[in-house]
Amino acid sequence: MKKTYKIDVDCANCAAEVERNVAKLDGVNSASVNFLTLKMVLDVEEEGFDETYKKIAKTVKKTEPDVVIKEL
Repeated sequence: MKKTYKIDVDCANCAAEVERNVAKLDGVNSASVNFLTLKMVLDVEEEGFDETYKKIAKTVKKTEPDVVIKEL
């Protein structure tokens, strides 16, 4: 299942780091963070989505504490 989120990252390096860390998580097939559009596109497994999203949010906060994720 693909989902798109608004993500407020401060720089391209931060976006790349968030993308790398989120893509490593179990249940995430792919992650793409675009600094110019401030969007994160996730392809995640539908089964267990809520738990996967919690892991994603925690990983994003751990990587960049001031980043906020909002569903579009």
